[in-house]
Amino acid sequence: MNTVHTPLRWQGESYPGTAPNDVYGALADLERPCFVVRTERGVGAVSGGRVSRGADGWPLLAGVPALPPSQLGAAAFRAHHGVRYAYHAGAMAGGIASAEMVIALARSGFLASYGAAGQLPETIEAALLRFRDEIPGLPYAVNLIHSPHEERLEREAVELFLRHRVPCVEASAFLRLTPHVVRYRVSGFGRDERGLPRAGNRLIAKVSRPEIAELFLRPAPADMVAELLAGGLISREQAELAPSLPMADDITAEADSGGHTDRRPLMALLPTVLRVRDKVQGELGYARPVRVGAAGGLGTPRACAAAFVLGAAYVVTGSVNQSCLEAGTSRTAKEMLADAGIADCEMAPAADMFEMGVELQVLKKGTLFPLRAKRLYQLYQTYDGLEALPEAERARLETQILRRPLEEVWEDCRTYFQRRDPDQLRRAAGSPKRRMALVFRWYLGMASRWAVTGEESRSPDYQIWCGPAMGDFNDWATGSYLKHPRNRRVADVAHHLMAGAAFHTRLEDLARAGARMPTTASDYRPAPLRPHDNAYARGVL
Repeated sequence: MNTVHTPLRWQGESYPGTAPNDVYGALADLERPCFVVRTERGVGAVSGGRVSRGADGWPLLAGVPALPPSQLGAAAFRAHHGVRYAYHAGAMAGGIASAEMVIALARSGFLASYGAAGQLPETIEAALLRFRDEIPGLPYAVNLIHSPHEERLEREAVELFLRHRVPCVEASAFLRLTPHVVRYRVSGFGRDERGLPRAGNRLIAKVSRPEIAELFLRPAPADMVAELLAGGLISREQAELAPSLPMADDITAEADSGGHTDRRPLMALLPTVLRVRDKVQGELGYARPVRVGAAGGLGTPRACAAAFVLGAAYVVTGSVNQSCLEAGTSRTAKEMLADAGIADCEMAPAADMFEMGVELQVLKKGTLFPLRAKRLYQLYQTYDGLEALPEAERARLETQILRRPLEEVWEDCRTYFQRRDPDQLRRAAGSPKRRMALVFRWYLGMASRWAVTGEESRSPDYQIWCGPAMGDFNDWATGSYLKHPRNRRVADVAHHLMAGAAFHTRLEDLARAGARMPTTASDYRPAPLRPHDNAYARGVL
């Protein structure tokens, strides 16, 4: 006997809209389900209502459930960090990821990292005190950057984090595990109310290579744990718990990004890191598997939606936040970033790993920094010290790049390192090559400082960390209120990226069901947030 199925039909109080703006409005109503129906005016879309089998209502073509942006990504990430969204504003060194940025995002339900790298201890401590006083109980993270040539900085940063009970550290640019990052992690180990191991000190590791990811996916190295125990820096119980917990709670797969980057495509890097995670999880069977997030190239809702589809537990932004009002950089730098295109980036030598030839990605439009920084590295490779420079090279160096006599620059280096890390001066005392490196690093370090302070006379030398996501964001924001940096509030940007990611996720779900929307209604458009939206972003609703 043949069974006759009655077609599904939609019923509701609203009339399905067929005009592009009406279709867009239904798709953008993320709090309610969206239905695509056939009307006498053609195919339309509507939010809310009900679906049933019967003769009444409009024929249903496809439908998608409500998808608030707070449902994107891993619920475990949101619960573990105490945030509303699976979104992380990553650190930008030198306080560019400022205390203001961290506070604004924490109050809006997002996790953000303070850019502690390159900051003096007293500056970092002032930020930590602000977090204690202004966002008590709200989540935040602080950046710990690997400093292979300045071990003291890493050690002092960790001591500061432990003294102020920093709840979460974002470890970045690590080439290997160090006793300091291990100390931060293991010194938080303990047992929960059921007697099970718990981490305490949360750690997010930002990596761009699978072999580095595996270091953070596995437990802390036994030899480092033993040394920390022998030195009285961790307890015996913490040492005993170390083999049962991974080094990190979360691994951020960092693709083609601003600053330190290996420029790996996210489409290749994220699946690779996920496979490494699954391999280690299968071997060690952690009670709470390490989550893997995505960073690099995420500057638009479509990009964020794609990262979630790829399997990211959370998304991480960087370059786009640097152009926001709360960023700790100059207005000139923000305007330069807001004018950048997708191809306006270039690799240049990094100050912190100059001698190793490590590069980072910077803005090239409007600045001569990439060209001049590469010239310094060429000189470093070619000559054994400053004294070996030919007169013509020395003159060009002093007049065009440094714009100061070499002796004056060296005196600045001496003053700086006497306060910050005297061991650097001891190592340079008998090494002309090392002295040359410190002088060249002066320019690299100051170039980023000039961009932060807006030093007008050195604008051709601005070092502005930037990835292609910035150009993508600028193109998407054109025609909206976010086009001008004066309107770019970091919480607004985060809200629109996540809401837009939910929008595009629903759009793709409808397309897979055979309902393709008109192109004029198929791109999320950021509009100024209303009071309701602001309350929603803060997690009040």
